[in-house]
Amino acid sequence: MRRVGVWLFCAILMLVVSACSSSPPSSNTGGQATGSAPTPAVEPAKGEPVELVMYSWRPEDKDAYAKFIAEFEKQHANIKVKFKPFKSTEYNTILSNSLTAGTGVDIVQLRPYSGATSIADAGYLLPIDDVKGVQDIPKPYLDSARGTDQKVYGVPLSINSAVIFYNKKILEDNGVQPPQTWDELIQVSQALQAKGIIPIAQAGKAAYLLSIAHSVIGTSAYGGNDYVEKMLSGEANFNDAAFKESIKRMQELTPFFPPDFIGIDDKDAQALFYTGKAAMYINGSYRLETFEKQSPDLPIDILPGLAKEKGGEAPMINWVDGSYGVVKATKHPEEAKIFMEFLASKEFGQMFSDDLSRLSAIAGVMPKHPLVQKMTQLSEKSMAPFLMLVHFGEGTPTTKTTFEDSLQGMYINKLTVDKVAEDTQASADKWFKPKK
Repeated sequence: MRRVGVWLFCAILMLVVSACSSSPPSSNTGGQATGSAPTPAVEPAKGEPVELVMYSWRPEDKDAYAKFIAEFEKQHANIKVKFKPFKSTEYNTILSNSLTAGTGVDIVQLRPYSGATSIADAGYLLPIDDVKGVQDIPKPYLDSARGTDQKVYGVPLSINSAVIFYNKKILEDNGVQPPQTWDELIQVSQALQAKGIIPIAQAGKAAYLLSIAHSVIGTSAYGGNDYVEKMLSGEANFNDAAFKESIKRMQELTPFFPPDFIGIDDKDAQALFYTGKAAMYINGSYRLETFEKQSPDLPIDILPGLAKEKGGEAPMINWVDGSYGVVKATKHPEEAKIFMEFLASKEFGQMFSDDLSRLSAIAGVMPKHPLVQKMTQLSEKSMAPFLMLVHFGEGTPTTKTTFEDSLQGMYINKLTVDKVAEDTQASADKWFKPKK
């Protein structure tokens, strides 16, 4: 089991996002590497052209990756990269089948933390510690793509933030202010609902969306980083009143979600938001690029997690997104590692941030998008980890999955709040060992 301590995670992240908002660092990127730069893992390949097949769970990024790959191919004319994205909900099955067959893919997008570890430990990936640029990436980010052997198996992509997107015009037209606390969220939702507006465009068909929403809504209920530290040390657990309160709040939001939301897809929820039928939408910061593509004139702003009291700090909920790794069965390991060098470069990181409106995991990248800059500043001020993913993403099924499935059960009136907590703790008890 691998866990990144909350304070170490936060300290390193603040270091990197500070670098993103100032001038780029010189030779020691992100304060992580010392001495001379590592020797490139491989020399540029020559000879016959080769094609690398690259899997992803983000079809919405297809156009951006066409641009990124075109830039790479200008520098490496003999290497062609074919980007093949799949639906996020179908990706794990497709990836598993391809890895088991040992054919069809060279580079894969890896789920973070335990998702990457399980694939690396199964022997399906090549370690990339020696690839140029990898060791310049801050250690907590690399920790999201390690095997239990502590080798690095993926180049981390970005830092995600769970946020409340809101339509500024809808709130202004209806005379309500963006909510800062739980009580204000309820009041704003009631006021919007009275005007015939869906307060929160939440989808529940894909269970993972529920834990993302919970990370935003629930953190103020159980106490943020202090409570996380208590959970990691064994002083607290999912059966505590504080965590049950976070589940109860998710239940209390039900009237403010779309009718029968538990059966709708995320794309349907997104459409409710960008067509102006809903005022708010909770998801990862990666949805910013989606909304700006679908509705460029949509007056969007964001809120981090809720504050415990009026005027208090509202933490930004952060986690490392997926990484890209090299399949061990690839017929072109040298060329694949050359592409890994590209993904670990500041050049790629800047393009990634600029084109997809996201915070790159590569140190020294400066976000140009105002809302990404705002997320950076909020992260510097206060942040907390996505608890279920960063610290409770292990087990079979994972505790995160158990929690998400239990929330679905609660929403269809099969489980109580107490039962959701009990089932989640029972899952954690099977594998989680408190730190000493």
